[in-house]
Amino acid sequence: MVIVFVALVLAVMVTANWYVWRRLFRDTTSGPGWPRRAGAALIAGGWLMAFGALVAERTGAPFWLQQTLAWPGFLWLALSMYLLLGLLVGEVLRPLLRRWLERRKPAEVPVRRTEPVPVGAPTPPEPEGPALLAAPSRRLFVSRVIGGAAAAAAVGTVGVGTYGVLKGPSVKRVTVPLAKLPRGAHGYRIAVVSDIHLGPVLGRGFAQRVVDTINSTQPDLVAVVGDLVDGSVKDLRPAAAPLTQLKAPAYFVTGNHEYFSGAEQWVEEVRRLGLLPLENARAELPWFDLAGVNDIAGEDEGQGPDFAKALGDRDPARACVLLAHQPVQIHDAVEHGVDLQLSGHTHGGQLWPGNLIAAGANPTLAGLERYGDTQLYVSRGAGAWGPPTRVGAPSDITVIELASKQA
Repeated sequence: MVIVFVALVLAVMVTANWYVWRRLFRDTTSGPGWPRRAGAALIAGGWLMAFGALVAERTGAPFWLQQTLAWPGFLWLALSMYLLLGLLVGEVLRPLLRRWLERRKPAEVPVRRTEPVPVGAPTPPEPEGPALLAAPSRRLFVSRVIGGAAAAAAVGTVGVGTYGVLKGPSVKRVTVPLAKLPRGAHGYRIAVVSDIHLGPVLGRGFAQRVVDTINSTQPDLVAVVGDLVDGSVKDLRPAAAPLTQLKAPAYFVTGNHEYFSGAEQWVEEVRRLGLLPLENARAELPWFDLAGVNDIAGEDEGQGPDFAKALGDRDPARACVLLAHQPVQIHDAVEHGVDLQLSGHTHGGQLWPGNLIAAGANPTLAGLERYGDTQLYVSRGAGAWGPPTRVGAPSDITVIELASKQA
């Protein structure tokens, strides 16, 4: 079954890339030559870079190699997707453009001479213009217009989406009322940051922008809800160093990517950086309980989430805020009487139309929703995984302001 699935995926990828090559290079050139060969090399080389970047990251290849492959490889993933989407949209426009060219100002087009020209008389020039393009030339013209527009749209989309990530996350502010929150905690601010994804692409400079943004909101508490890194402590210790500059008490729970990168080592590293890891544990703050559970990915290492350990013996009269990386953990949170769960993981879909897939796999894609007596807030995340690009899902750091119903 796995072999069939892999074969199907490969067949779809090969077909899609052949289609992109055909529309961008074969149909826009008049015959075989270096542009077609260059197009094939570009597409094949882009995918080799992309697969190389993924393999290098997962196998712990030398960090310089990861960085060398990551930028072109991951950007190609985003660019190829939007090239494909742009060309597919072009299929709708292609016949309309052809028809427009065929019908363009027909009344003004000179009629070609059909009568014989007397011997010795000069041959009159044939009329020129787009309306009189021969069918092959018309097809070439249309292909170049559609292909050029698709390429420009894809490059522009990826460029704007990459700039949006690199300049750093924006700040969202959300007020969440909690029935059990005492009057004295009214207005308590929690800065929620998830999915920073420090790695071969997003490094120390990006971490500094995230930390500066968090500090600028002057929160009472910082909640780092997973997927802080994509890589080992050895490679990314300098990138994570700005976390020591957080001015408010900071708490951390693991995400699935920590388990790809050495979760135990990263738990110790964030503790060294001044954050308090909540590994299926709870901190009883003056106004409410703050609990955290490990990510589901830790189950393979015997370090999965344990809600009973984190929440089993707490005072149910106190408000409880839970840090849990994945929104799907909301069902366990409801069973254990949590008032508010803070999560990330989805990236809001990151690259449209990926939001359609992410929405089907998660109970909440982004934002605040209620599940019984429990509220769930899902951040779109501060960084990006794979392509350092976001389209239709801008990055954010959310300041949750708790509101007491007694105030």
